[in-house]
Amino acid sequence: MTQNQNSAAASQKPESEGRRPEAGDREPRAGTPFHSGFVCILGRPNAGKSTLLNALVGEKLAIISPKPQTTRNRILGIVHVPKQKDRPGSQIILLDTPGVHRPDSSLGRKMMTEVREALEGCNLILLIADVTERPAARDRFALDLVKKSGTPALLLLNKIDRLSNKQDLLALMDEYRKQHDFQEIIPISALKRDGLELLLDKVIQALPEGPAYFPEDQVTDQPVRFMVAEIVREQVLLATKEEVPYSTTVVVEQFEEGKRLTRIAATIYCERDSQKAILVGKGGQMLKKIGTAARLQIERMLGIKVFLELFIKVRSNWRESREFVDGLDWRRQLEGLTSPNDITRLPRK
Repeated sequence: MTQNQNSAAASQKPESEGRRPEAGDREPRAGTPFHSGFVCILGRPNAGKSTLLNALVGEKLAIISPKPQTTRNRILGIVHVPKQKDRPGSQIILLDTPGVHRPDSSLGRKMMTEVREALEGCNLILLIADVTERPAARDRFALDLVKKSGTPALLLLNKIDRLSNKQDLLALMDEYRKQHDFQEIIPISALKRDGLELLLDKVIQALPEGPAYFPEDQVTDQPVRFMVAEIVREQVLLATKEEVPYSTTVVVEQFEEGKRLTRIAATIYCERDSQKAILVGKGGQMLKKIGTAARLQIERMLGIKVFLELFIKVRSNWRESREFVDGLDWRRQLEGLTSPNDITRLPRK
């Protein structure tokens, strides 16, 4: 992404900053019916919500790891569907949410607040379940949220590529039909992209006619600096084990873009000195590994060379600090930023 692209993206500051766009914010396209609306992706941790978001948008907007509760904020992704012979032009605004769970910390409670806020005013819910696991209490918790919302819902049975016995899938579909009146039950593999065209058709059919809420070249409302922080955190998740991933968070302190080089400084927060020692590693090798992997991903995203500097700070029990957790929300972080580069968004490629 060039500096000119960044400037253009910054000038197209979406109407949703600080609020959800309203119908009429952008004029509907003339000539043919156009469908649009907000679709919340809901499910327990590790069901495949972020993989689905990335697959439908066609960009990596949400980080992914094998560890539960990787997603901590709701992430907006925009799918622009061109008009086809038997499919109207559409704009699907997806809201990826943290895994549904019963919170036991300020961080957990903030994550569940993100889930409930995403459900408010959405047109459709995609409840996603992992077919390799039998329905459990966590699935019922998510299903209860769907029922209480009163919003139409599609059930997505994900990871069908891992099933060896298709009869198990039929039995699971029957089991879920008894629990809720879903508009559709659709088997998919978000990772393999199986079933996604059918899913798009069903989503578009469920959405009302309405305007385009975002420009055609925009795929998310996330600032680039937030996406950078998430990329660094993803590498921490992938490189470390046990309690370290859940005890860390990342804040971008500096983001300066030049014509040939972008300079970024980020701080990795952990809760104990022992965790800091793991993150640094022998002779600084772990921190170097995390930084190198993150820098390469950031360079691919931005299309420019990056100088990435990482720091590690210990903040005891930060997950229990409501003030600190609230400050991690990128919407709050933007309130103190004035540089156009600080509020740059990733345009559609």
